[in-house]
Amino acid sequence: MAGIWVFAEGAEHTLELLCAGRKVAEQLGVHPVAFAPDEELARRYLAHGAREVFVLPGLAPDQGLEAYVPVLAQAAAQEEPDVILIGATQRGKEMAARLSARLDTGLCSNCAGFEVDAGSGRLVMERLMYGGAGVQKVVCTTRPQMATIAARAFEPAPAGEDDAKGTIRSLAAAPSSPVKVLHRTPAARGSVDVTEAKIVVCVGRGIEKKEDVKLARDLADALGGELACSRPVAEELRWLPEEVYLGISGKKIKPQLYVGVGVSGQIQHVTGIRDSRVILAINKDENAPIFEAADYGIVGDLYQVVPILIDELKKTLKH
Repeated sequence: MAGIWVFAEGAEHTLELLCAGRKVAEQLGVHPVAFAPDEELARRYLAHGAREVFVLPGLAPDQGLEAYVPVLAQAAAQEEPDVILIGATQRGKEMAARLSARLDTGLCSNCAGFEVDAGSGRLVMERLMYGGAGVQKVVCTTRPQMATIAARAFEPAPAGEDDAKGTIRSLAAAPSSPVKVLHRTPAARGSVDVTEAKIVVCVGRGIEKKEDVKLARDLADALGGELACSRPVAEELRWLPEEVYLGISGKKIKPQLYVGVGVSGQIQHVTGIRDSRVILAINKDENAPIFEAADYGIVGDLYQVVPILIDELKKTLKH
C-alpha cells in the first residue's frame, strides 16, 4: 500500500511529522503511516491520525539505530510508499542517507517546509542555504520522495476520535549490523530540554566573560525559564554546552517568550528563534539585526538593563 511514511526517534517528533504527513496524504489520496517501537505508541499514533503503524522490534544493546535501515528498505521495496519523512536528528539524518542510497532515490536533507505540486503530485521542498540567507527549492524526481525534517518544523498531529482506527503490523527483526556500539555515554544536559521550555533567555556574544553568564541565568531563574546561547558562546568560547545553542545548525525553539541578552541576531540565529511567540532583545547596538526580528527591544548595556529587570521581576512576584 502506498502512503506517506514518517519515522522519528521520539514520540513528539513523530507526531509532528505525522501532522505534515497527514496533509500530504490528504492531497495525494493516500494514507499516513508511522513507525513505533511498541504497540502502546502505535495505538497513540493511530489516535493521532496514522492509518497504519509498523512496530519495529527492539534492537540488541550493541546495535545502533542504523540497524533498522535494511528493515525499512525491505518494507519500502514491498509497500512502495510515495514519501518517506524522517526526523532530522543526527542519527535520523544518517539513517535517511543510508536508506535513500539503498532505495536509489533522492533525499532533501534539512527540509524546512514543502507543498504538493498539483500537476505532478511531487513535493516542492524548501531548505535554507547560505546560512539562512536564501531558500532552495528541491523536487525529488524519483520514488519514494524522501526528506529529513527537524523537530518543531510542524505542530504535533492533533488527536481525534475518528482517527483511532487503523492497523498495526510488526516488522521482522533487524539483521545484526557489523557496526557495533561499544559503550554509551549520556550527554551532559540540563534538567530540561531547552526546546520544551516556555521561556528562554539566550546569551549572546555581548556577554564579556564566562562568569557573567550567571547574569543571564539569574534572569532566566527570575522568569522561570531556561538558559540557551548563540553559536559562538557554545562552539567557540565553550561557556555553555552545545546542547543549548540556538540557530540554523543548533536547536529550534517555539517558546512563549524569548529574551536575547547581548545577541546580535545574525540570520543563522534568528532562524532558530523566529517561531517564538514574543521576542525581547537587549543590546547596546541599536543597529543590531536582532531588533528587526524582535517584538520588543531595549537598547542599552545588558550589564545595566538585566539587573534592573531581575529586581523588577522579583518585586512583581512578591505581590
